[in-house]
Amino acid sequence: MMSLQEARANKPDITLNLRSLLNDLVADGRLSVKDADQFSLKTRLKEQLKWHPLELIAEDLPEDLQNPGRSLDLEALTLWLCEKADQPYKRIDPLKIDSQVVTKVMSAEFARRHQILALDVLDDEVIIVSAQPYVSAWEATISQSQPGKVITRMIANPADIRRYTTEFYTMARSVNQATAQGINASSLTNLEQMLELGQLDAMEANDTHIVNIVDWLLGYAFTQRASDIHLEPRRDKGRVRFRIDGVLHLVYELPPTVMTAVTSRLKTLGRMDVAEKRRPQDGRLKTKTQDAHEVELRLSTLPTAHGEKMVMRIFDPDILLKTFEQLGLANEDYNRWESMVRNPNGIVLVTGPTGSGKTTTLYTSLKQLATDDVNVCTIEDPIEMVEPSFNQMQVQPNIDLHFADGVRALLRQDPDIIMVGEIRDLETAEMAIQAALTGHLVISTLHTNDAPSAITRLLELGVAPYLIKATVLGIMAQRLVRTLCKHCKAPGEIDEDGWKVVTTPWKVKLPAQMYKPVGCLECRDTGFMGREGIYELLPMSDIIKTHVTADVQIGKLRMAAMKEGMKTLRLSGAQKIAAGETTVAEVLRVAPFSGTE
Repeated sequence: MMSLQEARANKPDITLNLRSLLNDLVADGRLSVKDADQFSLKTRLKEQLKWHPLELIAEDLPEDLQNPGRSLDLEALTLWLCEKADQPYKRIDPLKIDSQVVTKVMSAEFARRHQILALDVLDDEVIIVSAQPYVSAWEATISQSQPGKVITRMIANPADIRRYTTEFYTMARSVNQATAQGINASSLTNLEQMLELGQLDAMEANDTHIVNIVDWLLGYAFTQRASDIHLEPRRDKGRVRFRIDGVLHLVYELPPTVMTAVTSRLKTLGRMDVAEKRRPQDGRLKTKTQDAHEVELRLSTLPTAHGEKMVMRIFDPDILLKTFEQLGLANEDYNRWESMVRNPNGIVLVTGPTGSGKTTTLYTSLKQLATDDVNVCTIEDPIEMVEPSFNQMQVQPNIDLHFADGVRALLRQDPDIIMVGEIRDLETAEMAIQAALTGHLVISTLHTNDAPSAITRLLELGVAPYLIKATVLGIMAQRLVRTLCKHCKAPGEIDEDGWKVVTTPWKVKLPAQMYKPVGCLECRDTGFMGREGIYELLPMSDIIKTHVTADVQIGKLRMAAMKEGMKTLRLSGAQKIAAGETTVAEVLRVAPFSGTE
C-alpha cells in the first residue's frame, strides 16, 4: 500500500484514507501493527458514511507508542498530520472569528464538500483551514472569489471544522433571512417609535430564524463557559458579547432589526412585557444545555438611545453542589466561616462589589444549612437562583414590598435562618438586628471594599455601636481572581515590587519559583481558566468589639483584626500565588490596598 508521501509525489490531489493513515502511523512508530489491524468492519462502514479517517482512528483511542500512557486522540492525530503534510496547525477559537465575514468567502455546500473553512479575511490574505491537506483543487475557486489575496492554508481538527461550518453558516443564514423579513432599520434609532414597533417585534420573535438565532446564542454561551450574555443595540449593528472568566469578548454583530427581534424573543421567554420598551424590566427563564444540564438565566433590560439593551446572567445550579474548598475557601478561613454560620442567632455579613461571588457564597452556605429540621427563608432583589430547599421571596418596590417589609413578614413565618439580599438602609438594618436579637441567624450582604469597612458602613446607616456588638458575628469580604491555566502555566520570575505590596509586613512563605500565564489553545491564549475566591474574614471577637465605637478609627480596627488572625484580601491572594494558582498582577487587579500592607 502506497504511503501518503508517495501518493502526494505521484498525484497532486489525494483524499486521506484510513489504510494509508494507518500505514504511515505504523511507519512513524506511533501505532502498533496489532492496533492497526484491529479496525473492524464497523469502522469501515463508518468510513463509507463520510467519517474523516482521523476520527475513525481516534474513536478507538489506540496507544501512542511514542508517548507511553497517552492515546492517539483526535488532537494528537491532527498534530501528527500537520507534521506529515508540513502545514501549520490551527485550533479554531470561535470567539476570535467574524463568522459574518468568513461565511461570505465560499458557500456552505462548497465548504462541506471540500472540508474547509475560512477563519479570517485580511487585506491581502485569506486564512483557510482544511481537513484534507493533500487536496488543493478548491484553491482556484477561492482565488477567483478573493482576487489579489494570498491563500494561507492550515490544518484543523476535522470534527471542529464540521461543527463550526454548520454553526457559522446556519447562524449566517438565519440572520440574513431574518434581516430580509425585518423592518426599516433607520426607524429603530427614533426613541419615540420604540413602543409603536412592539407588536411587530412580538410577531417577529416567533419567526423560525429568530428562534434559531436565540437557540444558537444560548447554546454557544453554555459551551464557552460564559457567565453573562450582553445584547447591546447600536446605530448600525448590534453587538453580542460574552463575559468569560470576568472578561468580555465580542462574539457576534447583528443587524438592528435582528437584534430587536432577538431581544423580543428573549423577553417573551422570560415572561416580560414585549410591548414595553421605555422602562427597565427583569425576567428569568430556565433551559437546558445540549447534555440536558439545567441552567437558569436572569434577564434584565435597559432602554438606551438605540433600543433595548439586555443582559442575561447565567446561573449553573450545580455550583451549589460545590464545596467551599472548590470555591477557594479552605483551611482556617473555612473553619472560621463555618463557626460563624453555625451560630443559632446573630448576623453574618458578606461584602464585596457586584460580581465578586457573594451570591455563590450565600447560596452555598444556605444549601448546607438547609436541612429538614431548619426553616430557611430569603428576601432577594431579584431571586438569583430558585432553590427548592429555601423559601424565597422577591422584593416588589411597585407594591411597596422592600427588604425591611420582607424581613418583617418573614419574622412571622417561624424562620430559623433568614437571608437578606442586601442591607441598603437603616430600616433594613434595624429589622435584621431585630431578627438576630429574637433568636434568628441572619445572613446578608453589604457593598464595601473590605471587611472592617462594613462596621463603618453600618454606623453610617445609623446603627448604634452597642447593637453591632450584640448582633454581628463576623464579616467576610471577597473577590474573584482568575486562576492560571493548568495546561500552559510556566515558571516565572518573582516580581519583588509586587511582592512587597502583597506581603509586607505580614509575609508568607514563598516557594523558590512562581508561575506566570503563557496562553494555549485550552485557555484561548489568555493564560487563565476559571476563577476562585480570595477571602478576608473578620470574626467579631471581644477585642474587636472594643474598637466598635461611634467614632471608630478604621485603621486601628484593621490592625486589631490582623492581630486577631484576619488575613487581608491581598494576603489571601498571596497564598494562592504561592500555591501556583494565580499571579501577582491578578491579585493586585481585584484586591484593594488596605493602607496597612
